[in-house]
Amino acid sequence: MKYLYLIDFNQPFPSSEYGGLIATIASNDTECHTLLLNENLWYEEHTNLIMQAVIKAQKFALQDEYESGILEAFTT
Repeated sequence: MKYLYLIDFNQPFPSSEYGGLIATIASNDTECHTLLLNENLWYEEHTNLIMQAVIKAQKFALQDEYESGILEAFTT
């Protein structure tokens, strides 16, 4: 079974005030975390915060089978 993850992620000040919403499809938190690490969406010094954001994310079970990946990243 796959899940739609809606991840609210922001990079702390003073490095950045950037953030946004990332929609991802994954089988579990670990796969979602790996997908996000492979993207260039945040500063290297904040990668330790990604798993925390994945765990806090809203998760929705999908009825049909979908390919894992990042659907859209709405970031500033």
